[in-house]
Amino acid sequence: MPDTTPRGLTRLAFGGDYNPEQWPESVWQEDVRLMREAGVTMVSVGIFSWALLEPSPGTYDFGWLDRLLDLLHEHGVRVDLGTPTVVPPVWFYRAHPEALPVTAEGVRYEFGSRAAVCHSNADYRAAAARITTALAERYGSHPALALWHVHNEYGVPVSACYCDSCAAHFRRWLAAAYGTVDAVNEAWGTAFWGQRYTDFEQINPPRLTPATVNPAQALDYKRFADATMRENFRMERDILHRLSPGVPVTTNFMTALSQCDSVDYWAWGREVDLVTNDHYLITDGRRTHVNLAMAADLTRSVAGGAPWLLLEHSTSGVNWQPRNPAKAPGQMARNSLAHVARGSEGAMFFQWRQSRRGAEKFHSAMVPHGGTGTRVWREVVELGSFVDALAEIRGTRTDADVAVLWDWHSWWAQTLDWRPSVDHDARERADVFYEALYDRHLTVDFAHPEADVSRYPLVVVPALYLMTEAAGRNLTAYVEGGGTLVVSYFSGIVDEHDAVHEGAYPGPLRDVLGLTVEEFSPLLPGERVRITGPDGTELGADVWTEFVVPRGADTVLAYADGPAAGLPAVTRHRLGEGTAWYVSTRLGADGLDTLLGRAAADARIAPRPDLPRDVEVVRRTGESGTYLFAVNHTGADAKVPLEVPGTELLTGERAAGRLAVPAGAVRVVRLDG
Repeated sequence: MPDTTPRGLTRLAFGGDYNPEQWPESVWQEDVRLMREAGVTMVSVGIFSWALLEPSPGTYDFGWLDRLLDLLHEHGVRVDLGTPTVVPPVWFYRAHPEALPVTAEGVRYEFGSRAAVCHSNADYRAAAARITTALAERYGSHPALALWHVHNEYGVPVSACYCDSCAAHFRRWLAAAYGTVDAVNEAWGTAFWGQRYTDFEQINPPRLTPATVNPAQALDYKRFADATMRENFRMERDILHRLSPGVPVTTNFMTALSQCDSVDYWAWGREVDLVTNDHYLITDGRRTHVNLAMAADLTRSVAGGAPWLLLEHSTSGVNWQPRNPAKAPGQMARNSLAHVARGSEGAMFFQWRQSRRGAEKFHSAMVPHGGTGTRVWREVVELGSFVDALAEIRGTRTDADVAVLWDWHSWWAQTLDWRPSVDHDARERADVFYEALYDRHLTVDFAHPEADVSRYPLVVVPALYLMTEAAGRNLTAYVEGGGTLVVSYFSGIVDEHDAVHEGAYPGPLRDVLGLTVEEFSPLLPGERVRITGPDGTELGADVWTEFVVPRGADTVLAYADGPAAGLPAVTRHRLGEGTAWYVSTRLGADGLDTLLGRAAADARIAPRPDLPRDVEVVRRTGESGTYLFAVNHTGADAKVPLEVPGTELLTGERAAGRLAVPAGAVRVVRLDG
């Protein structure tokens, strides 16, 4: 079993992507001096360097990288060494233009950006294997090497290619998955619209068609594209394992639902030795720290609860959004330590020194254009001291209160064409349910629908359009065993092939929810409905309504108006030792808070009224102790109750009773006992 801890790293990781090839070697000495000043422990190197390492086919130039790794080792900086297979050199594309990906519309991309790769192309695979082998043979036992970093951000910006090579590969993938073409016909429902195939050679990728393509075919192509990228990762990983034993291999994920929608991270999490993630704040008007917490919780869950590593985020503004505000004073440290609270073994950035040229020259960095006389640099140095002070938390795990079910395959299926309403958005429901749990100060683990969730008192299903029969049985057993389940609308509708489950909606959830749904009735833009209860509760909702028929479930709230007026809107079903809640419309934040408050009471989760809004409190526990992180995202000082006293690690002060957390600050307490 490969090690999951970066080799030779005895503290938390702190540093960033280091691209010294953009600078004369005279700058390197200044870089390592500043790295020591900032407390840098690890940098990522070589991710985009293929053209420099192999300037012509089969001709390698490792001299500059030799000097760089030796210099970093001399100054005590560990190295996360990249295989540069995300950007093949231009000579490769001129020799193999068919390695550039083709869109569904038949347009071939050109060289000049990044990640323009057809992952089915045999020439690309062979070239990637050669450069990976050369790097592993040369640096596999280098004393600076801590971690191997394969490729970069798989799935962004291109995951699927629709060329003839991919068509042939897709047919092979289908033959392995289904065995016979008749099985493909059955899974895809090709009897509809006369799409039946009699030979695998007749099947192409879901390219541009006059109307919508077969949704099951489109879903399988998303699976194929993801699996093909994973094949290439495994190829490089296995080379590195063979030639550089004992050094963990990773690739940087982008688990935030706001950043990547083409990768099944449950599957990828099983392939890497150490789960790492890149996260960037999306400035779309939302509370960015909630998206950050959600991404960190999702990354930790992909890692199976084990410690993971934040491999990229930004010191301040980025450059690729329509508007890119700078981070406020103190926000860099607050964001970084919020990731650490939720399981990261450090805080790494893109990048070390801000570029003067290229597409990302306005992306912030640890060393800004203005150099060491800037606020950003001063905050980088301060953050380095904070990260160093937290070294003892290494190996501890974040404690979670509840689980949220999420499945990328379901998300892919729901986003295909011709669904009941374009206004229903799986990501939006996941975001809103997560935010409601966050505001109740509950730490969330995400889980696959078929995973064992018996240890969680409350399980939430915000959007699970695609659900297998096995997942339905899993949730039924969970509730029968005493769990509390909350399910949102349009869940449990289709199976793994996007075929509607036999019988009434919601398929495998009928029994556990104690109801059926006769019909969906989505609302038009601007339409709203009221839902009310016998206790005087009145909530507003929009986007979606359903005609719900209780079959054992009790009506908690009913539609007061709209197409389903008089019918149940929210139900509660007692089954075995537990309860299952169903909400058949789109509730806003207030409505979800009301619903989740009642479900939390069923789950015997005590409310936490002493914690202010936007002050998050998270625990990490392990052999070294229990650590309470308090992160104040507000502009006012806050007080956080402590059950037991302890020592605050960032200041060295004792803490007891109520922990003072200044506005915008973070406190980390090692609790006594």
